[in-house]
Amino acid sequence: MSRYDPATIEPKWQAAWDEALTFKATRTADKPKYYVLEMFPYPSGRIHIGHVRNYTMGDVIARYKKQNGFNVLHPMGFDAFGMPAENAAMASGGHPKDWTYSNIDTMVEQMKPLGFGLDWSRMFATCDPDYYGQQQGLFLDMLEAGLVYRKNAVVNWDPVDMTVLANEQVENGRGWRSGALVERKELTQWFFKISDFSGELLDALDGLDDWPAKVKLMQANWIGRSRGLEFAFSTVDAPEGFDRIEVYTTRPDTLLGASFVGISPDHPLARTLEKDNPELAEFVAECRRMGTSEEELEKAEKRGFDTGITVRHPFDTSVELPVYVANFILMDYGTGAIFGCPGHDARDHEFATKYGLPIVETFVPLEGEIDISAEPFVPQKSEKVRYTRLVAGEEVQTGDEAVNAAVAFCEENGVGHGVTKYRLRDWGLSRQRYWGCPIPVVHCEACGVVPEKKENLPIQLPYDEGGKPIDFSIPGNPLDRHPDWRDCACPSCGAPARRETDTMDTFVDSSWYFARFTSPDADTPVDPEEAAYWMNVDQYIGGIEHAILHLLYSRFFARAMHLTGHLPEKCKEPFNALFTQGMVTHAIYQTKSAEGRPVYHYPEAVELRDGRGFLEDGTEVEIIPSAKMSKSKNNVVDPVAIIGQYGADTARWFVLSDSPPERDVEWTASGAEAANKHLSRVYRACAEIAAGDVPPTGEDEALLREMHKAIHDVTMGVESFGFNAAIARLYAFTNALTKSRAGTEAKTQAAKVLAQLMSPMTPHLSEEIWQLLGGEGLIADAAWPEADEAMLVEDTVTLPIQVNGKRRGELTVPKDMAKEEIEKLVLAHEAVERTLQGAAPKKLIVVPGRIVNVVA
Repeated sequence: MSRYDPATIEPKWQAAWDEALTFKATRTADKPKYYVLEMFPYPSGRIHIGHVRNYTMGDVIARYKKQNGFNVLHPMGFDAFGMPAENAAMASGGHPKDWTYSNIDTMVEQMKPLGFGLDWSRMFATCDPDYYGQQQGLFLDMLEAGLVYRKNAVVNWDPVDMTVLANEQVENGRGWRSGALVERKELTQWFFKISDFSGELLDALDGLDDWPAKVKLMQANWIGRSRGLEFAFSTVDAPEGFDRIEVYTTRPDTLLGASFVGISPDHPLARTLEKDNPELAEFVAECRRMGTSEEELEKAEKRGFDTGITVRHPFDTSVELPVYVANFILMDYGTGAIFGCPGHDARDHEFATKYGLPIVETFVPLEGEIDISAEPFVPQKSEKVRYTRLVAGEEVQTGDEAVNAAVAFCEENGVGHGVTKYRLRDWGLSRQRYWGCPIPVVHCEACGVVPEKKENLPIQLPYDEGGKPIDFSIPGNPLDRHPDWRDCACPSCGAPARRETDTMDTFVDSSWYFARFTSPDADTPVDPEEAAYWMNVDQYIGGIEHAILHLLYSRFFARAMHLTGHLPEKCKEPFNALFTQGMVTHAIYQTKSAEGRPVYHYPEAVELRDGRGFLEDGTEVEIIPSAKMSKSKNNVVDPVAIIGQYGADTARWFVLSDSPPERDVEWTASGAEAANKHLSRVYRACAEIAAGDVPPTGEDEALLREMHKAIHDVTMGVESFGFNAAIARLYAFTNALTKSRAGTEAKTQAAKVLAQLMSPMTPHLSEEIWQLLGGEGLIADAAWPEADEAMLVEDTVTLPIQVNGKRRGELTVPKDMAKEEIEKLVLAHEAVERTLQGAAPKKLIVVPGRIVNVVA
């Protein structure tokens, strides 16, 4: 070809890789393994440039490791259960299964032209019965091991969608999808005992050296270890059975500042009192309609209901504190009861101010004055303060020191005992939804809750009902109203029974998929030999939005799979290294409707001129720069269109080149065009080298030195995820190659190395250049070039020559050349001779290794 034509090149090399099974992973004893994994996508139906960036990063690492002699596993699958599919079925009258598998087919069709070196033979979706059947088997093993249990729990209940909502799905007290007022309802739910692993999950973070510090901190905060005091207030005039209110506090040093006790609306005492108090019952009902996320509780107005009950202070039983039902206390945390210290807690201060409760200081700053009636004094626990009301310890101490002293004092005086607690709560996995993994248990009147027999797995979701499609327009879980599926025989006694109609939280599906990739066709969750060989994931790549729940649940599942005999102990931490990439952003183009509402326009509908944007009819658009890509804002870039216009290698090159990979990168048409022009330039230069016969000129060594520097720098860049730095070095190496007057042999060698160094980023173009230059086999199989350390040592130095303060030229000389010899060469330099015109310079200053100054 006379020009770079990705439309011809790219399909050709993709077919060659497929035919050679280049990326098929097979366990072997003669190579070290390397497992690269990107967080798998949800099958929404369209890939976007963010997908391209994520999977290109993984592909660069996978191809690089393969070329360095590793046996690489680089798989792909789909996280396919969940609400969007059911919502689509409700909207279209179709079926979630059909919608999901159609989208998977479309996304695979979109992804394959990008040339990712994936082992497609291992692909699965979490909605495949083969996959979720093995997940059901894992559930049964975990149930037998005591890692799963069932209990009553207060949940967020959407009365329209008739399902449990996570705290994050409750917005202003309403369901995120239906808009219905959410109710706090007690239901029997299934839970994983993740809290039993709180300490281990927290302590093990210290060993994850190749994880981002911010991710480890986020997980540590989520697990939330705290040392505090557990004690009880004795009650006055409380109903029978409630002579004590148990409290856990991390600040026992502030007990002398207590002015009230607050209990959750779901506290057993509140539930008892509301039965005979309609006013309290109404208040509690309002509280249960609130959102329960920390953010919403923090923002909500702090309200309470005085129960009329009081408690005695443990240090002075003559002091009684009022007991309020408070809307900002959750039963999920601690004991569901707190003591309020408004002088040193913002939430308590707001509450006490509203209800006219005392605000008592227990400590003050060492310097300056405070007015705690106006706002609380809340220092860091590491900060020294002066205690004006001591529970125990020295007058001046840090909060941490005072807490320890207070715990010791309370234990010595029988007030309570010190305990370590964690914020992490057990993982509620029950969802009242159809499109999820069925929980494999049945309910029998005689036997109770009975695990399904493993030989009966998978318990598959029904596709239709009596030959008629399931109607997803009816609110609630279709499994509840599907008697053919729901009604069954008890696996234990054979009597009529009912299947569990709750399905599993979709986080379960993504908590072990990495292990299944090691043996996707195994008759057990994993093949032990394959898992022992391929695990752990050596490099995991994904968005920071999954830093807490997905990664935490995966770490728990790996431990559970070890305890149930499915994974070796080394896999308890499944991801050796983690990288969290930034987003791809794009400008938003908007106009206003006649009513003043924003109207968003796709990038391809806007013509950019001199930094301004115009529609086809000449209307100017407002440009909002560098915003997160969103379908609702129409600022998404379709990779399929980019491939059609420029080719996959251009898209891959651009998303890697413009920004450090952990930061956001803005997609621009001009940037994509510039990337394409550069790749065209690389192709032309290499094609000319392949076709030409250039005689040696004595510059071979300079080019080869530049080549070895490029090998060194690009290798360092890829190893450190500095892809943009590696690409910057490749730009420089390309410039050196095109400007060099070295001979054909040296240029060919340098061009082949350029192709090898570019191959992880632009695999199709690199294969084409490799073939043009006579490379053997596929470049994907070629060994990564090694830098010659001797060639990295500079034997020469280039000195700028300044004449009368202005740069007039440069001089390349051996590093160890004597100063006198450099002076002779400077005086003989054309630019200096032209300035001096035979006269001697007034000054000639040589700064060794740096610069030469000539004053005429």
